[in-house]
Amino acid sequence: MRRAEVAIIATPSMGNLIPAVEFATHLINHHPSHISVVILAISMPQRPILDDYIQSRIANKQIRFIQLHHVDSPPPDQYSSGIEFISGYIENHKPIIKQTLNHLQTTVSDSEPVPLVGLFIDMFCTSMIDVANDLNIPCYLFFSSPAASLGFMLHLTTLPATESFVTELAVPSYANAIPSNIFPSFCIKKEEFGYSTFVRHTLRYKETRGIIVNTFQELEPYALDSFSSNYMDLPPIYPVGPIIDHVGPAKWHSNRSGHEKTIEWLDRQPESSVVFLCFGSMGTLTPVQVREIAKGLERAGYRFLWALREPAKAKLKLPNDYENLDESLFPDGFIDRTAEIGLVCGWVPQVSVLAHKSIGGFVSHCGWNSILESISYGVPIATWPLYGEQQLNAFEMVRELGLGVEIRLDSRDKGGDLVLAEDVERGVRELMDGGDGELRKKVKEMSEKSNKALMENGSSFKALGDLIDVLLSNI
Repeated sequence: MRRAEVAIIATPSMGNLIPAVEFATHLINHHPSHISVVILAISMPQRPILDDYIQSRIANKQIRFIQLHHVDSPPPDQYSSGIEFISGYIENHKPIIKQTLNHLQTTVSDSEPVPLVGLFIDMFCTSMIDVANDLNIPCYLFFSSPAASLGFMLHLTTLPATESFVTELAVPSYANAIPSNIFPSFCIKKEEFGYSTFVRHTLRYKETRGIIVNTFQELEPYALDSFSSNYMDLPPIYPVGPIIDHVGPAKWHSNRSGHEKTIEWLDRQPESSVVFLCFGSMGTLTPVQVREIAKGLERAGYRFLWALREPAKAKLKLPNDYENLDESLFPDGFIDRTAEIGLVCGWVPQVSVLAHKSIGGFVSHCGWNSILESISYGVPIATWPLYGEQQLNAFEMVRELGLGVEIRLDSRDKGGDLVLAEDVERGVRELMDGGDGELRKKVKEMSEKSNKALMENGSSFKALGDLIDVLLSNI
């Protein structure tokens, strides 16, 4: 069988780029002698960590990276929402991407041509469907969020643009009606958060040859089965997850010394005794909220590891570690009183922490990558969503799947109510006690299913094989 190549384009953010690169690795590992992958990397000057990550992956030579020339764009302040800016920024790359793909199509190896049989785009790169069509390249969507969330987005396209989300909404990919306070922010404050841009992207999903979802049949059977009737005339759905970077940034991040100190501290803690609090690469908290968390943790009395970062200092930039964790951030005496049981730090390698035997629970912002990592390592989650579709993810984990406990389902990083110390205390106790171990047992069982899904004859292994068969048929 001849060798074929696919290209991947991802939104320039860590939450989108890392799953796309790991998906490339899955493709290659499934058919190493038949599939090669090239990633067209869109850089963003405000986020140099993207380039650090790409350089770390270039070193292993398994995947070919083409770093695209920087394309200027208007200042972010000229856009009414972040999603409008990033969508426009990506669309401005159409000429250079078309030129690059055209070159890939016409390049011949020393021995024989390696045809470009597919272009994979993520959920915010739908403008590249036009490029694929112009070059006659089959285009596929890589959806790095859950299947239930995909169903929610698709359902929005069937509603009037003027729809006011004031009550609950029945969505086919959810077994339970979704309360209005769980809707993503772009449904509640449409102009501020770019509702029309989200819907415009989603409307184009049907134009692709297939939708690859970072989930697995055993985790989201209800959501995946909701697509089987194909009432929306969708292309084939391929659940190929969990797609996770099990190495994580511990090998390449600039703060490796901080990582080593964190792991050394965890090594000294009893098994399953530590609650880990982390709010993702973009999540930050107000000083008032920090103090409420501190009070709640101290009252709960469990050992804790708390990754805390200061807010970004400019639009598009990522949060930074505090140069000095000023004790004034916390209630008087908190650091001293909890010195024997707790560690407050900056950046930590989340995967390495979740894999550590001392971790017994995870207070998370409920980004889908974090949820899959937590499930993979069998760590129960307490939900604290902040932005994007995270409220939906939290709702799914607690109400739909029973794999998490609720601190809050409707919290938000902008305009949300303060989460009080008593909510934190209650959530942490429920997380670590786990209803006589029932929650922990259920999460461990799903962890085993997640691993089996990727093994030969597993559900995701088969779905990936089906996708590759389709790709190779394009030769």
